[in-house]
Amino acid sequence: MAAASAAVRMLPDGGADDEERWLAEGIAGVQQNAFYMHRALDSNNLKDALKYSAQMLSELRTSRLSPHKYYELYMRAFDEMRKLEMFFREETRRGSCSVVDLYELVQHAGNVLPRLYLLCTVGSVYIKSKEAPAKDVLKDLVEMCRGIQHPLRGLFLRSYLSQISRDKLPDIGSEYEGDAESINDAVEFVLQNFIEMNKLWVRMQHQGPVREKEKRGKERNELRDLVGKNLHVLSQIEGVDLDMYKETVLPRILEQVVNCKDDLAQFYLMDCIIQVFPDEYHLQTLETLLSAFPQLQPSVDIKTVLSQLMDRLSNYAASSPEVLPEFLQVEAFAKFSNAIGKVIEAQPDMPVVGAVTLYVSLLTFTLRVHPDRLDYVDQVLGACVKKLSGKAKLEDSRATKQIIALLSAPLEKYSNIVTALELSNYPRVMDYLDNATTKVMAVVIIQSIMKNTTCISTSDKIEALFDLIKGLIKDMDGAQDDELDEEDFKEEQNSVARLIHMLHNDDHEEMLKILCTVQKHILLGGPKRLTFTVPSLVFSALKLVRRLQGQDGDVTGEDVPATPKKIFQILHQCAEAANDCDLEPVAYEFFTQAFILYEEEIADSKAQITAIHLIIGTLQRMNIFGVENRDTLTHKTTGYSAKLLKKPDQCRAVYACSHLFWTDDQDGIMDGERVLLCLKRALRIANAAQQMANATRGSSGSVTLFIEILNKYLYFFEKGIPQITNTVIQDLIELIRTEQQSDNAVADPSTEAFFSSTLRYIEFQKQKGGNIGEKYEQIKTSS
Repeated sequence: MAAASAAVRMLPDGGADDEERWLAEGIAGVQQNAFYMHRALDSNNLKDALKYSAQMLSELRTSRLSPHKYYELYMRAFDEMRKLEMFFREETRRGSCSVVDLYELVQHAGNVLPRLYLLCTVGSVYIKSKEAPAKDVLKDLVEMCRGIQHPLRGLFLRSYLSQISRDKLPDIGSEYEGDAESINDAVEFVLQNFIEMNKLWVRMQHQGPVREKEKRGKERNELRDLVGKNLHVLSQIEGVDLDMYKETVLPRILEQVVNCKDDLAQFYLMDCIIQVFPDEYHLQTLETLLSAFPQLQPSVDIKTVLSQLMDRLSNYAASSPEVLPEFLQVEAFAKFSNAIGKVIEAQPDMPVVGAVTLYVSLLTFTLRVHPDRLDYVDQVLGACVKKLSGKAKLEDSRATKQIIALLSAPLEKYSNIVTALELSNYPRVMDYLDNATTKVMAVVIIQSIMKNTTCISTSDKIEALFDLIKGLIKDMDGAQDDELDEEDFKEEQNSVARLIHMLHNDDHEEMLKILCTVQKHILLGGPKRLTFTVPSLVFSALKLVRRLQGQDGDVTGEDVPATPKKIFQILHQCAEAANDCDLEPVAYEFFTQAFILYEEEIADSKAQITAIHLIIGTLQRMNIFGVENRDTLTHKTTGYSAKLLKKPDQCRAVYACSHLFWTDDQDGIMDGERVLLCLKRALRIANAAQQMANATRGSSGSVTLFIEILNKYLYFFEKGIPQITNTVIQDLIELIRTEQQSDNAVADPSTEAFFSSTLRYIEFQKQKGGNIGEKYEQIKTSS
């Protein structure tokens, strides 16, 4: 002990934190007096033991320590008091001292705080001895503890009382159970101790200077569990059944919570009630519990506590489906809805995010407990709309996030946007989102449809859906195009395109209405969006056209059945489908419009290459055109091919055009002369590309183009075109070899491999024998 005291004395003045020094002094005092107490206990000197234990407990009278440091000091003393209690128990068991006399003796301690600690310690032994009813001793102790009104010292004293008495309550089935009324005494003891502790805890906030208010709040937060443990003890009392909880326990607790008018205490204690008592009790006392919320201080975070209550009860319903009828019986939804309305009304300054968060929790509760009641879901959305009415678009990012959660919840629960479309207030809530968030929510809706492969099969549902996703389909008021990220824009529009592909109805008339609805909306999107959305509409229409082949295309009027002609009018004609349905003027008009778009709208060279090859491929598959129309279209196509920016691109497009003049279909075009003209023109362009490379780089370019053209010659050679002879092919092979062997040639392994592969193919064809072998026989591949 002398060493401990010396250690304290050695602390440099001002060199160590004052509080640390005070704590060290207190711990040293506890240790020193505990040493003498133990020596007295060993010699069975009760008088000295009480003397030194009182001096040890006097260290707890300090007012200089923060709650955290005071707790350290308290625990040192607590450990010693447990040893003292064991000594008292042993002494009374041996008969060395009567427990009644000991109970009277400790009340003569000089200072009130040590006296009460000793009284609680002996009281524990007194109850254990059963020489007096537990209820009488507990009542005496809880009343005597009123003698300490200092908040910090009083809290720890009553915490000590709660600790030593929790296993000695006159509960049902306990060894300390008395008469029929004893359970009421047990409950009253815990309630009284809780009420007094809460008063002390709240009083801490109002002591000291105003400038330290925040600091006191943090210190009080560290002590909250001392108060809350009383509620945990109450929840563990076997005799507290539903009736007692409903009539006594809950009303008394709520009375204290409301009357203390302290935001920290109210928030914590309401949370404690929800956490420690059974779900069944909450459900059966819902009205009483919810009635307290509007009476709480405006600064209390009610949304969090209410949300926790709803989450807990919804989990209860999910884990125990047999209790669902009880939720209907007590009208849980109506009570929650009414309580939230009263809370919002009682707190007119509540931020929008707080109110919306409450509705998110209520909706989550509803979807888990009453998923079949769409009217409840719509009622929650309607209440949210009412709260938002009169306000502009939401600018608070936190509130916006909660609105997204509110709107996403039905999508996640029902996995079907069709169900959400039946909620009349769903689009009304979306109207309060800003433009950017409206687009985010639209993407969420489309993703839900994709994930669940939802089929939306009626035009009225499509109308409602496209109204919800309008942020992606058209420019919203105030939206700026330069704010759009190009990649994000493409992804958004691609999602709309995928959505259009999913729309389907087996009924032709309804499908036609769907296409009309889609067309009406997407045509509002402007030129940037149309390039993504129109193709999807076109292909959806093509599917319907093919289903309608053979129907009369000349029927007129507004209420006519779906016909190919009517669909093409909607889409401004589509060439490939028109070809399938034998409508030449419509198909010709489509190509005309395609060429106009090519000339006026496509400036990028890469896009031009893609577009011209698409036109070539589509035109090749058309067998509907007469000679005049086909000549016009093929002439335009080959002309645009030869005008591409780069020579290699011109060459490849021109030799691709050769396929426009020879098709294998029955009644297909077979014009060998024009095939040969295209290939020769491609050779001239390839040769020009070689010369240009020689002039700019001092070396000839790759002969890859020549090899590609050679393969086209071989293709048409096998088709039997008389103008493509083995002599022509042989000349081309020799030309390629000459180019490869020239002084300016640059070795290119991939090109050489390509040429070698082509020659091996010729040899392979020779070995087949028969007609094909004879055709290739005269072509020499060796140099």
